[in-house]
Amino acid sequence: MLFSFTRHNSFRWLVAGLLLSAPSLAQTPGKPRPAAPPAADPAARYRTAKTQLDQGNNAAALAQLEPLAQPSARFARAADAAYLAAVAAARLKQWPEAEQLLNLLRTEYPTYPNMPDALLLQGQVSFEQEDYDTALKTLAALPAGKFAAEREGMKATYLPRIKERNTWLRNLRRYPDDATLARAYADRLVFGGAYTDADQGQLNDLITKFGLDRNRYTPRPRTVAKKSSYNVAVLLPFELNDPSWQTVRKNQFVTDLYAGLRLAQDSLQRAGRPLQLFAYDTGADTLALKQVLALPELAGMDLLIGPVYKSGAKLLGRYAREHQIVCVNPLSQDADLVVDNPWHYLFSPSTATQGRVAAQFALTSFGGGKPGVLLHEDSKDDAAFANTYKVEYESQGGKIGLLRRFNPDVDESLSAAFAALDLPNASHLMVFSDNRRLGPYTFTQWQQQPAATRVPLLAPGSWLENPRLDVSQLGMAGVYFIQPKYYDEQGPGFRRFRQLYLQRQHLPPSLFASQGFELLMYFGTALFQYGPAFQANLSSAGATPGVIFDGMNYSGGAHDNQVVPIVKLSNLELQVLR
Repeated sequence: MLFSFTRHNSFRWLVAGLLLSAPSLAQTPGKPRPAAPPAADPAARYRTAKTQLDQGNNAAALAQLEPLAQPSARFARAADAAYLAAVAAARLKQWPEAEQLLNLLRTEYPTYPNMPDALLLQGQVSFEQEDYDTALKTLAALPAGKFAAEREGMKATYLPRIKERNTWLRNLRRYPDDATLARAYADRLVFGGAYTDADQGQLNDLITKFGLDRNRYTPRPRTVAKKSSYNVAVLLPFELNDPSWQTVRKNQFVTDLYAGLRLAQDSLQRAGRPLQLFAYDTGADTLALKQVLALPELAGMDLLIGPVYKSGAKLLGRYAREHQIVCVNPLSQDADLVVDNPWHYLFSPSTATQGRVAAQFALTSFGGGKPGVLLHEDSKDDAAFANTYKVEYESQGGKIGLLRRFNPDVDESLSAAFAALDLPNASHLMVFSDNRRLGPYTFTQWQQQPAATRVPLLAPGSWLENPRLDVSQLGMAGVYFIQPKYYDEQGPGFRRFRQLYLQRQHLPPSLFASQGFELLMYFGTALFQYGPAFQANLSSAGATPGVIFDGMNYSGGAHDNQVVPIVKLSNLELQVLR
């Protein structure tokens, strides 16, 4: 969610409200910036860039403003250029670049008369990178009464995105008089499913100190009686109206996922926990899903599973919240889907959670004495990973010395990302991209370093399935993988599941079948243990070992799985390090 910038006077911009997804203001990040024209007159370039910014040509404006903002340019309006360049970067959702420009402005031009505008923008940039402490500290530095409404509106929008209880408590200690923060935490406890009996004392203190409505903020657990059996709706794009082999093959993952759900249903039945699965074909677009959501019977379900496409996931999440039925997305790793929705869960860890856990592992394993190098694909999910990784790594005392994004399909972009990397003086190299070009390309660059001084390499677990990489590379010393889908093929849980699956399907289970099985075993068990409104129970249950996978954990009010295994290939076997 991006705050918009409206024109004020000749060069001043204010954060005034939520940005609508107008094409002119929401350009796709990652496209190569147009080269700045070689105009000799800096003032002319500045005027042109401002016009481009007004017209929504943010990439072109950024390309022209950024050089003018440097002290070496000796441009009279360099401070204005730095601020407007940060505005352009923020519109492009290039948050690290925007932060660098704002740091330049505050360091090199500390007397900038419109510094409050920059502080407000810095607050948003920090929030977008989940650096909540810096965001709150920056907004608190605004002059009294300056942008009061915008500041509090920004906090009210971003603070509910905090997932970890420790982050909440840390900020409450640092900003004990922040009423917006206190109210957001009270909302999280009472309405977000994070409340436990241990929170009663702190909640009461917040109610008293900030004059909150005691009736509104008195926890009233949703009393839904446990039942002897439960109904589960499965909303997936089976596309049964198209029997062509192309569609059947394309949708094999859906069939496998459902087969895993059916097998879990049988396992729960044998354990004395009967539940009924009701399958609905949502098709490949939202039209069929809307027709399904209009069915009266759906409102009587105890759990919703699906769908797999983002547009449909948003619709079903909204339906789940309105009807107060827990909904689980089986495949998505997009944390934005479950923001501010206590009834919506991701079965998988989000890319942001993967970034946080990977950063903790890197700092613990590789040390923070030298700066890390972080390269990532220029996509929304990969940027979420990189932003969270950087914030977590640096909040724990490390330093990311170099952060670059790239387009994996453009040779020039890849070359630029890997150019002049000072790996001998780095603590580690983190490369995040599922594109199959990246594994071979990275290893080629990484292996140019002498083996004795080669820095550790951390990469996505998808590289383990890349046919362009051989085992000798994947198992090299110093190579580690972030593998949220890890399971032990020799473990008794998987071997039993595989045996049952073979008996029913007459072929070995795919990863999607395994995911479907684990999903229903976990959330189906939660139904029988706690009843349909089990959010608070999951929040306090902590980590639970999986039947197949490494585990499930939604503690502290998290709505995506917090278990992210880090693995290493050793003697042709994966070894879990975290």
